[in-house]
Amino acid sequence: MNEQPVSSSAAVPTGGSAAPDQYVLTLACPDKQGIVHAVSSYLFMTGCNIEDSQQFGDNDTDLFFMRVLFSADTPVSVEKLRASFAAIGDAFHMDWQIHRADERMRIVLMVSKFGHCLNDLLFRSRTGALPVEIAAVVSNHTEFAELVATYGIPFHHIPVPKDGKAEAEARVLDLVREERVELVVLARYMQVLSDDLCKQLSGRIINIHHSFLPSFKGAKPYHQAHARGVKLIGATAHYVTADLDEGPIIEQEVERVGHGVTPEQLVAVGRDVECQALARAVKWHAEHRILLNGRRTVVFA
Repeated sequence: MNEQPVSSSAAVPTGGSAAPDQYVLTLACPDKQGIVHAVSSYLFMTGCNIEDSQQFGDNDTDLFFMRVLFSADTPVSVEKLRASFAAIGDAFHMDWQIHRADERMRIVLMVSKFGHCLNDLLFRSRTGALPVEIAAVVSNHTEFAELVATYGIPFHHIPVPKDGKAEAEARVLDLVREERVELVVLARYMQVLSDDLCKQLSGRIINIHHSFLPSFKGAKPYHQAHARGVKLIGATAHYVTADLDEGPIIEQEVERVGHGVTPEQLVAVGRDVECQALARAVKWHAEHRILLNGRRTVVFA
């Protein structure tokens, strides 16, 4: 693939004029010549202006990935853009999407008894740092019902008894459908999801977990890490698959620690890096910056 990136050329609005509507096009397809030309020509012919363009050709898989932010001075519906782009998508066998850039993605947060990621995402959403609308919070416990209520967000207590996992997951899926949810975020939700739920929400569910070298599983991982004298505290945000904690990685964060830290200090550091990694993953997904590439991701951050 020898095409060069399309240069950005945002139009500067004149005094008093309204900002043009913005849209995001993402695509993945077999790599071949002519893709960038076809996309840029389509946008030119439809009176649109490219404001940012990012692309990646994967030599390992021979796939091409692209994200284009573009504007239209004359308002046009997403449905019309999708209909007119379909022929190009078919010609290049693209997996593509077009969204309005100002749409706030509807998400559901799921949490158990550790509330740091929940609290962080609630605050970021309230302040506008995350382009999302939190439709509901689901928990198998009730500890954070009052916190969620202060944000005016519905709280759903869905317990998961040993013999009731299927029923609990069915209630979650019903909620996702009823609330038109596009993304589910496991903000330290400490339940193993069934293969069926992972399949139904494939590419639409993100998890966060601690990541150490070496790996520490089970109870009190940070205390285990302290006992082994780790020098790096880490966290990984990834898409959820049936393979536990092995889905495509979106973002990772690390913090160096010294030999004098206590287990409690490690826990505090771990909470911070978990919040940072998860918030970036949710933001990038909501802004349509992530494209799946087999077991990996392409992130146009």
